[in-house]
Amino acid sequence: MTDTQVLIAGAGPVGLTAALELRRRGVDCRIVDRLPERLPFAKAVGVQPRTLEIWERSGVARAALDAATPLSGQLVYVNGSLEARIELAVPPQVPYGFASLPQYETERVLGERLAGHGTAIERGTELVSFTQDADGVTGRLRTAEGEERELRAEFLVGCDGAHSVVRKGLGLPFEGGAFPEEYMLADVELDWDLPAGHAVRAMHLGDDGAVDDLLVCIPLPGRSRYRISTRVPPELSTTGGTRTAGPAQPAGPAEAAAQIPHGLEADRAPRMEHIEAALKRLAPVPAVASTMRWSSVFRISHRIAGRYGEGRVFLAGDAAHIHPPTGAQGMNTGIQDAYNLAWKLALTVEGLAQPRLLDSYDTERRPVGEEVVERTVRHAARGVQADPDDGATVLLREAQLLISYRDSPVVEAAPDGPGPAPGDRAPDCTGLRDPIATHPLRLYDLLRERDHVLLLYASAAQETEGFDELADSARNVARGALTCYALLAPDTDASGVLTPVLHDGEGEFRRQYALDGSTALLVRPDGHLAARISPAGHLRVLAALSRVFYT
Repeated sequence: MTDTQVLIAGAGPVGLTAALELRRRGVDCRIVDRLPERLPFAKAVGVQPRTLEIWERSGVARAALDAATPLSGQLVYVNGSLEARIELAVPPQVPYGFASLPQYETERVLGERLAGHGTAIERGTELVSFTQDADGVTGRLRTAEGEERELRAEFLVGCDGAHSVVRKGLGLPFEGGAFPEEYMLADVELDWDLPAGHAVRAMHLGDDGAVDDLLVCIPLPGRSRYRISTRVPPELSTTGGTRTAGPAQPAGPAEAAAQIPHGLEADRAPRMEHIEAALKRLAPVPAVASTMRWSSVFRISHRIAGRYGEGRVFLAGDAAHIHPPTGAQGMNTGIQDAYNLAWKLALTVEGLAQPRLLDSYDTERRPVGEEVVERTVRHAARGVQADPDDGATVLLREAQLLISYRDSPVVEAAPDGPGPAPGDRAPDCTGLRDPIATHPLRLYDLLRERDHVLLLYASAAQETEGFDELADSARNVARGALTCYALLAPDTDASGVLTPVLHDGEGEFRRQYALDGSTALLVRPDGHLAARISPAGHLRVLAALSRVFYT
């Protein structure tokens, strides 16, 4: 007997994403957080294009866009001189650009959407311990008043941050290192003559060529508002105030205990004069700071859990990986962790999933975490502009548009040839024509708030033979958790097709996916391809579905 199907510890952006995706699919869940209310601090602020694509599928993209401000580029200065101007311009087929959104607004948007599904955050309640057995997980919860009670769930998801009770309860290693420098954050208004919508990274290099001072300013919604990060002054430092940069050091128990958590520290919060001194040292143009909303001192570590779960217990976000904030990868990576896990958990709870489906969460997401940790450590030391790849590739990677699960056991083996392969992100396209709609649609319009979607493409009428039978068989295997569309070349006769039909009005779908004749494309709930089958045929499509669904 369980009290809920899934218990989620932690109600930051990652935990809220997990809860929302579970509730959208009808899964009962409880989400607890030790904080009595949402913190009003602009900690994680960068929102990547890929996250906005995911939010579109969840139905929250519009609310997020309304609260955000565009992040259109980055200016990089070295010793006062402009070294690079990076424009964050995504390819035209990518539906969203980069955005800046304070973490408290991200949590508000996700929390309001979650409340619309009848689930509220249980605030002032923290998970203090848990045990698991073959049938479920028993969590011990403590309220702000000190009352303790037990809650029984089928699964537990730890989204409870870098000091995760869930990770520690599993006894998983969290190996990595720590940077020796201490930093401070502040949310202020800046009066200066630099282009709006651009982040600023100003570095000072010492005689040895190493970075010995740093200022990063990220635009926030509001008039001339920025989140500033820079090195702490000596009087706020616990390490003597040294500004000599060095490699990240292995972090043992002593270093881990000494780390300063993100957030306000009443006894060492930076004051306006500290921010003004940093601007005087490093700002590339004269700058006047005002209206400080909050400030904080923090250190940077980089760590990754040995596994992302064990048995019926899983980790996501900072509980699984922490790393430098360079490129705003942390929160975005955690949100994608939660989305990947949630749709798999939902199918499992509903009895629709293959037993190995949950195993694929670690298989798919931990390599992503490893790559993000390695890359952000490298960029923190030398800057994104020092990346050896070409600028277009760097931008797409920072936008998290190049993540692929080609080696996953639950996607079909990648075929030879051009176009996105199984495991890759399914790109958007425009110009799709519905016989009833009076305006063209995007492919992502078909995927919004859907689970698995099977797209059956045909370049001629004769190739549509058997599409209806294939769609019926696929829906039966998925037991309703799948939507099918026939996407046909322009002017292809669809009179004999009962499956919902759209035409590839301008041929963009064919070009984006490099299609040549009859093809079945199976798109997962997270917008990655699970299979690409040409010609479209029953046996291979059903085999692809059987990698996910219990048959």
